[in-house]
Amino acid sequence: MMFQLGSALLDACVLAVLSREDTYGYVLTQSVRSIVEISESTLYPVLRRLQKEGWLTTYDRPFSGRLRRYYAITPAGREALMRYREEWENYKKQVESMLLEG
Repeated sequence: MMFQLGSALLDACVLAVLSREDTYGYVLTQSVRSIVEISESTLYPVLRRLQKEGWLTTYDRPFSGRLRRYYAITPAGREALMRYREEWENYKKQVESMLLEG
């Protein structure tokens, strides 16, 4: 059985990966994919939305004769991640209470 990953949790996962280091789309997809099945075509709209929110910035670096776009978390993105982490802790406690204790 697979649990659905909502957009807020996906946003939080992307921000968490980028809080560790700047990275480009393929590596970011692989990192998120380690916990949930996601394609690059699903991830790029998320990245654009987070960038529009001011939570991410981008920059390009040359790689093998072409440019590779990197994503970096902003201070506002770090604040959003902190809020997501707080909300996750509360949500996790409620779910565990129901599933494990109920």
